[in-house]
Amino acid sequence: MPRRRAGRIEDHAYLGNMRTGALVDRDGSISWMGLPRFDSKAHFTSILGTEEHGLWRIGPVGPDGAAPAADRRRYLEDTLILESVWTTEAGTVKLLDFMPTTGDAAQLVRIVQGVSGRVAMRSVLRARTGYGRTTPQLVFGGRRVSASLDEGRLWLDADVHLGARGDDLHSEFAVSEGEQVAFTLSWQPDQATPPLPAPAALLRQTADFWTTWASRCTHTGARRDEVIRSLIVLKALTYEPTGAMVAAPSVSLPEEIGGTRNWSYVYCWLRDSAFAAEVLAEFGYRQEVQDWIGWLTTVIGDDFDNLQIMYGVGGERDLAEEELDWLPGHAGSRPVRIGNGAAGQLQLDVFGEVVCALYKAQQHYPDLAPAVAPLITGLVRCVAKLWREPDEGIWEIRGPRRHFVHSKVMAWAALDRAVRFTEAGHMDGPLEHWRALRDEIHRDVCEKGYDPQRNTFTQYYGSTELDAAVLHALLSGFLPADDKRAIGTIEAVQRDLSIKGGYLLRYRTSDDGPGVDGLTGHEGTFLIGLGWQTVCLRRIGRTDEAEILTHALLHARNDVGLLSEEWDPHAEQQLGNFPQAFSHTAALLVLAAAPTAAEQDSAEVAVP
Repeated sequence: MPRRRAGRIEDHAYLGNMRTGALVDRDGSISWMGLPRFDSKAHFTSILGTEEHGLWRIGPVGPDGAAPAADRRRYLEDTLILESVWTTEAGTVKLLDFMPTTGDAAQLVRIVQGVSGRVAMRSVLRARTGYGRTTPQLVFGGRRVSASLDEGRLWLDADVHLGARGDDLHSEFAVSEGEQVAFTLSWQPDQATPPLPAPAALLRQTADFWTTWASRCTHTGARRDEVIRSLIVLKALTYEPTGAMVAAPSVSLPEEIGGTRNWSYVYCWLRDSAFAAEVLAEFGYRQEVQDWIGWLTTVIGDDFDNLQIMYGVGGERDLAEEELDWLPGHAGSRPVRIGNGAAGQLQLDVFGEVVCALYKAQQHYPDLAPAVAPLITGLVRCVAKLWREPDEGIWEIRGPRRHFVHSKVMAWAALDRAVRFTEAGHMDGPLEHWRALRDEIHRDVCEKGYDPQRNTFTQYYGSTELDAAVLHALLSGFLPADDKRAIGTIEAVQRDLSIKGGYLLRYRTSDDGPGVDGLTGHEGTFLIGLGWQTVCLRRIGRTDEAEILTHALLHARNDVGLLSEEWDPHAEQQLGNFPQAFSHTAALLVLAAAPTAAEQDSAEVAVP
């Protein structure tokens, strides 16, 4: 099998089962997958190195022995079942990839279907445990092979003969029109032999699960397909046993090709999951929101003073950051990191984002008030004690703490929602104290975080720099949409942070050493920032510009509708971890704020 690096980030599709996930390259390679959880050690890691670090490829045998990329691919309707199609000189063949949503033990099923002619196919499974570092021993038993992992055991069942070539598991076969060959990779927590899989039944069950789940969506506006795809991504990034939602299913995919801004996102950030919970509530997904609230209640308990900004999907607190020096990184982007040192940071905005999500959840589902009230009370008491402190902020800087404007506004938002919640009779609290504190924070931000000469809020107190996060701050209701300071800030951020195509940087990085974030190097445009900008423009009546940026955001999706964390508009390339909950949340925010199809038709008719 000729050696090559994994394809670009956008060359991948995503498979998931609400416990873990896998990335699939265009040539049929599983280039990333950890078992049994999102944050488990990966056994296919080629996306962060080379094929020697583990993959599982199924595809036609090219004329030179190479593995060609699929000619086209798609998800089947409203599902997470990936269909890849190759058209060769010998005929056409189809590959269906999916992770069943039934049962506790993770499985990955791959079904090859002959469409026309007779096509020679090859399966190569190269498991490398411990993030590509260790080769497990294979144990053969006919068309069933197993291998011990760092945690549990892996089993491969196939409809064709499986043989070893060195440390790899090979199978070469051909399919004609109407023929089908299935492979099922199953994880077991112990040495017990799993039952023989039934791939066709698993395919039907998985398709039924996703189409039924998608049918619960309450969206009645335009672009339903785009809405459903982003909602499915958010659902697939949920760890079903606890209700936690991971930021992304990958680690260390670079924010700059060849750069060092490479982080692990396979954990549950309170901020990211709060954003996801808000949009899930907006589109009718009560159970997912309720599960998230349950997870939040469990991980926090009564210990609000020791709140972390992220946890493992099971509520784990120890997420020590490490560098894997044996991996060369995606496209040479090093270091490769697991764990995340930001877990110990103070990020004041998190309190506001979680309180806003809880408040919004109760607005959609009034009977959630008893579950929401103690969380809001505990979080707001923390804000009252901490809001005057500098922090690392929404972007998790690795430099000195600052008085970030976004953080202060979100502290205001926490108090604002607590006041409203108490006024509505849903909980008791020191209402007059909270009102006074809310007003004090508002004055503080307007005095110290606003530049009257340029008519814009700045990145942090005393700064002249701008930050896309202030757009999110404005969406909190801190100022009326028509306030001149709000409009001035939107225009200043658009003017100073927009680059080619209207895409938006988070903030300016520096060529002269570490910037405000304490890091060297640069990054792509941040897609959730583009989402905030789009919604802000729509709120101040600049709907034509908002529609242009909506198209820009959707343009950054890959061919199967997935978004990474960032976008390089110069290279037309995705950057950062993938698929990213932040970015899909941004897409849903934008699509929810867009006019409905009827409103669009009405507007078109009204044009003279």
